[in-house]
Amino acid sequence: MDALLNQVEARVLGSLIEKQITTPSYYPLTLAALTAACNQKSNRNPVTALDEKDVARAILTLRDKHLAWETAEAGARVMKYSHNLSQHFEFSDQQLAVVCELMLRGPQTGGELRTHCERMHPLGDITQTEAVLQSLIDYPGSPLVAKLPREPGRRENRFTHLLCGEVVLPPETLKPQPEPATLAVRAENERLAALEDEVKNLRTEVDTLHRQLAEFSKQFE
Repeated sequence: MDALLNQVEARVLGSLIEKQITTPSYYPLTLAALTAACNQKSNRNPVTALDEKDVARAILTLRDKHLAWETAEAGARVMKYSHNLSQHFEFSDQQLAVVCELMLRGPQTGGELRTHCERMHPLGDITQTEAVLQSLIDYPGSPLVAKLPREPGRRENRFTHLLCGEVVLPPETLKPQPEPATLAVRAENERLAALEDEVKNLRTEVDTLHRQLAEFSKQFE
């Protein structure tokens, strides 16, 4: 699907969804609280250091896309913000939890999602988790989740959301990587080759000195 969000918008939207579910008594969020939610060190990958201007800018663009709202509660001194994702997608609670986790933590395996979504909405066993993921892959109109190629050293495929557009993996993530032992042997061979070159150069210098010394000695015979 075409990109609906940029990375900052995805972090802001994901944080709003998360806080609505996990701490409803503090939702909607002030700009300061939303910024703190975006930058928290738990349940985030990568950890960000957004400032309030970054978050305010994302809120404005999300509002233009009708994905977030500003609200002014009676007696409140500051604006608060909430998401409007339900107006765009008819998500079940399980689907919403999966999409939120993918926005906040990035690509994950089915097993990781099953664990991480527990705090928002249980997904059931791994078979049920895979069914939720498949429903998002087959989402009417356009897929919202994609299954990534299995990476070297991983036993399971990871899944990613597509709200920021198609994911382009760097080529190095798709080809097998050498084992640590192989890398160590290569490093040893490189060090040995460097030592051999150094010895060769030293021998050449010594031979040159011997020749120069011999020619110098002949001048005094």
